[in-house]
Amino acid sequence: MFKKMISASLLTILCLAVTACGGSNNNGNAEGTAPSANASSAPVKNDKLIVYTNANSDGRGEWLVDKAKSAGFEIELVGAGGANLTNRLIAEKNNPIADVVFGLNNMLYENLKKENVLSKYVPKWAGDVEPGLNDPDGFYHGLVKQAILLSYNPDKFTAETAPKDWTELYKIDAFKGKYEAPTLLGQITPQLVVAGILTRYQDPNGELGISKEGWNEVKQLFDNGVRAVEGEDFYANLASGKTPLGAVVSGTLSKKEEQYKVKAGIVSPQIGVPMIVEHAAIINGTKKKATAERFVEWIGTAEVQGEFASKFNSMPANTQAAAKANESVKALYANLKAQPMDWGFIAGNIGKWVEKIELQIMK
Repeated sequence: MFKKMISASLLTILCLAVTACGGSNNNGNAEGTAPSANASSAPVKNDKLIVYTNANSDGRGEWLVDKAKSAGFEIELVGAGGANLTNRLIAEKNNPIADVVFGLNNMLYENLKKENVLSKYVPKWAGDVEPGLNDPDGFYHGLVKQAILLSYNPDKFTAETAPKDWTELYKIDAFKGKYEAPTLLGQITPQLVVAGILTRYQDPNGELGISKEGWNEVKQLFDNGVRAVEGEDFYANLASGKTPLGAVVSGTLSKKEEQYKVKAGIVSPQIGVPMIVEHAAIINGTKKKATAERFVEWIGTAEVQGEFASKFNSMPANTQAAAKANESVKALYANLKAQPMDWGFIAGNIGKWVEKIELQIMK
C-alpha cells in the first residue's frame, strides 16, 4: 500500500513537471509562462491633463473635451490668445502648470522651444503630416493648416489678369493703389505677409538678416499699397471694390463669402503661400508625461483630425485625414502649397523687422 502511494505521488509530480516544462508552447518565453490575460487587457490609467490652447472658440473646445473623454482622457482646457499663452508658458517654465499645448503658430512655438518650454516628442502620426509643417527638431507637430492667401475681387480681375505673386502688387502698375498694404503689424496676418517677402532675401551680412534688395522690396510693398484701417473688414473693401486685392486667412474665407455674397479669386504663387499651422506639443517638466504622450498620439490621428476638419470646416495637416475635409476646403487647397519658411529665423527677427518698418518705412 505504502509503495502504491509513493508511486502515485511520483506520477503526479512527474505530470506536473512535464506540464510546466514542456507541455505548452511558450514561443521563446524565458519564464515558460504566458502573460496574464488580466494584465494584458487592463485599461491604461490616464491622469487628468491641463491643456493650454488658443483654438477653443466656436465650439471647438467643447467638442474636444467630449471627444477626449470618450477616448479615456480627462482634460481641462485653459484658453487665451496665442501671445498671452506663450508668455504664460514661459513665465511658468520652472514650475509648469500645463501638460500639453495645442494651437498657436510656428513663430510662437519657436519662442517656446528657444525658452526650453517644450519636451521633444515625435508622435507616430508625424510622418503623415504634410512635409515642411512639423518642427524638424521634433518639438511640435502639425494639426490644422491655415493659409495666408492673396485674394482678389473677381469683378475687377480674372485668373489671367490677377497678380501671380505678392511681389507683382508693387511692380506692375495695374495693381498699384489697389491692394491693402499689411500696415496693421500688431496682427499675425500682416506680419506673415511681410515675412513671406523678407525671407526670400535672407542675407547673414544684411540688416537684421535681410539684404538691401529685400528691404527695398518691402518699402515698395508699403509705398504702393492702401493703408489698412483699424476696425475695417478688408473683405468688405474687397467686395465693394475699394481695395480689390489683399490678404485673407483661409479659415475665414467661406464665412466672408457668405456674408458679402462675393466669392474671391485666389492667387497660387509658385513659391507657395505662408501657412499658419496649429500644432501640438508636450510641456517640458510635466509630471504626467506618459498620459501627455498618449493624448498627443490620440489628438493628431487621422481619425480625430478628419472628424474635426469635417465639423469645423478646416484643413488637416495630416494627409491621411485630408480626405475627410469638406469639398470646398479640399478644392481651395488643391492648388496651394506651403511656402518654405525658416520659422526659427522669423521668430528671432519679426519683432525687429516690425520696429524697422514702423519707424523707417511706414513713417
